[in-house]
Amino acid sequence: MNGVAAVDFELARQVLQRGIAVLFLLGFLSTLNQFRPLAGERGLLPAPDLLDRAAAVERERGGPVLRPTLFRHVRYTDRRLSLLCWAGMTVALLLVVGVPQLGPPWVPMLCFLALWSGYMSVTSIGRTFYGFGWEMLLCEAGFLAAFLGSNSQPPTTVTIVLMMWLVFRLEFGAGMIKIRGGREWRDLTALMYHHETQPMPGPLSRTAHLMPSWFHRGEVIGNHVTQLGVTWLLFIPLLGLVVDSPWPLLVGAGAAAVTTVTQLWLVVTGNFAWLNWATVVLAFSAVGVPGSERSDTGIPTYWIVVTSAVFVLYVVLSWPAARNLFSEHQVMNGSFNRWQLANAYGAFGTVTSTRTEYVIEGSDDGTSWQEYGFRGKPGDVRRRPPQIAPYHLRLDWMMWFLPLGGVDRWFVVLLHRLLEADAPTLRLLAHDPFHGARPTAVRVVSYRYRFSTRDEFAATGDRWVRDRRSVLIPPMGHR
Repeated sequence: MNGVAAVDFELARQVLQRGIAVLFLLGFLSTLNQFRPLAGERGLLPAPDLLDRAAAVERERGGPVLRPTLFRHVRYTDRRLSLLCWAGMTVALLLVVGVPQLGPPWVPMLCFLALWSGYMSVTSIGRTFYGFGWEMLLCEAGFLAAFLGSNSQPPTTVTIVLMMWLVFRLEFGAGMIKIRGGREWRDLTALMYHHETQPMPGPLSRTAHLMPSWFHRGEVIGNHVTQLGVTWLLFIPLLGLVVDSPWPLLVGAGAAAVTTVTQLWLVVTGNFAWLNWATVVLAFSAVGVPGSERSDTGIPTYWIVVTSAVFVLYVVLSWPAARNLFSEHQVMNGSFNRWQLANAYGAFGTVTSTRTEYVIEGSDDGTSWQEYGFRGKPGDVRRRPPQIAPYHLRLDWMMWFLPLGGVDRWFVVLLHRLLEADAPTLRLLAHDPFHGARPTAVRVVSYRYRFSTRDEFAATGDRWVRDRRSVLIPPMGHR
């Protein structure tokens, strides 16, 4: 199965390597900008505390309780975290430019394995702020990209197959979780709500929401057809290795194109970090072109052995994920091993029909209250939702989850940081009404939000309509 007989996956390799490297660049950049106030030494959920507790439990149990992280062996400090991010961005940038790919295949392999281990070191201690599916997706994609080789030889087919398997699990898993999830996906009404209630709407989300019902039903049908049907066609180019015909390549390219179009629609109507772009990049694994007859002689023997061993490893590791796809109790965004390889993916098995926002207000006199503004999540009713993705705003995303599951400990700590006018925390926000000064009190007010109709927008200029529900957390002063 190694080598390329009649199909050339060189374009796929170039897009996969450089695209995944760009995603790592974004991941490390967002970590550099946000990890310290979220999970740093004085973060909302401090990583050092987690590491200390994990070390104590490990001494009792005699085994690891955290996923692999460099900070298990090197004491965590914010400075070391910053150095890791800068190193990761440097390696990622070199891969984007293509420098390591000019050497033998083990050079880009070491670069991608460094990115994989470095980023997993962050996700392992980032707790809830790194609990998103696209975090483990980036780690797994980075691991597989390590075995795509370099420009000196064609990519091994087994590695391309593993990339196809990854995008299949990603898309088909998402499709199955929807079919098994809320009734709204089965009666085709899910997208009548989703554009309005999704975690972080984008500039065109309101426009999409105001489309007629038949359009939204068509969106759902298109989603189901793509994720549950077209996704299977991503494997068809492999037939080009045994069938002397261009049609397998055309089918594969068509499947990749359909997947890309559906993902781009999600890009322009929402903000899902790098999830959609990662899917687009991975879909390129199905893009092959007719190639000349070639044998394994173009690939070093040691590289065939290495990639074949990785393939066998993945066959073993993939059994739980494959079984999960067809299980009535399907796991969404779950890992079955400590290394986060061969994971289960999926998102939005249910769609909420209403939007509740927690608005944080501060006061410097105990009478008048002013709102803190977030970078991505809805607040000011006149503001057009911004385009944030593929960058990831972790605090804004977590604010969306609060009304669904109750107030978490980190949120209470956030309120105290605002009372202290903590500078790193304030830099996570778009607007501090007190310009760096300490308020005397903060409180949290619950609002119901919905997009304004066309008539309402014409009359008021407001893109959102909100009504106040309750004071969720009464005024808190300095301790």
